[in-house]
Amino acid sequence: METLESHFHLWYGVILFIVLYGVAILFVPFYKKMNRKPATAYMAFVLAFAIEMHGIPLSMYVISWVVGKNLPEGILWGHTLVQQIGYLGMYINIVLSLTGIIIIANGWYNIYHKYWSKESGKGKVVKTGIYRYIRHPQYTGFMMITLGMICEWATLPMLIMWPFVIGLYVRLAKREEKDMLQEFGEEYALYMKKTKRFIPFII
Repeated sequence: METLESHFHLWYGVILFIVLYGVAILFVPFYKKMNRKPATAYMAFVLAFAIEMHGIPLSMYVISWVVGKNLPEGILWGHTLVQQIGYLGMYINIVLSLTGIIIIANGWYNIYHKYWSKESGKGKVVKTGIYRYIRHPQYTGFMMITLGMICEWATLPMLIMWPFVIGLYVRLAKREEKDMLQEFGEEYALYMKKTKRFIPFII
C-alpha cells in the first residue's frame, strides 16, 4: 500500500497530466459551438484521470464506503488489471497516447494547410496524410488517448464517462460529414466510399 500511497496528493502530477493531455485540444479549432461539448467532455475525462491517479483516490474511498471493505488495486481504482497483467496497462497507455497524439497532429497539419487556411478563399476535400485512410483523425486520436487512460487507471467515473465521450465524437463526426456533403457534394461522397470514419479498413 505504501507504493500506491506514493501516487496520491502529488498535485504537481495532476497539473502535469492535465497539461500533457490537454495539449491535444489545441489541434482542434472550435469554429462551431457543437465542437465545444466533446472537447469539454474530453477535458473532464482528463481531469478525472489526473485527480484520481495523482490527487485524491475518490473512487477508492467511495467504493470502500459502499461495499464496506477495501477492494484490491485494479478493481475500479488503481492500475487497471494489475493483478492479471501487472503494469502492462501503463505501457499500453503510453503507446495509445503517443499514437493518438501523432494521429491528431498529422490530421491537424494536413487539414490546416489544405482546408482551414483557405489561402485561395476556398477550402477543398483533404485526402493527404492520415486523411487517405480515415475521415476524422482528431477524434480517433482522442478516443485512443482516453482508452489508454482506462487501460492504465480505470475508475468508476472514467468507465461511466467513456461511452459518453465516444458518443459525442461519433455524433460530431456524422454532423461534420453532413456539412462536408453540402459543401463538396459528390467529391466528398466518393471520398467517404474510399475511407473509413475512425479506423482504417474497419469502421
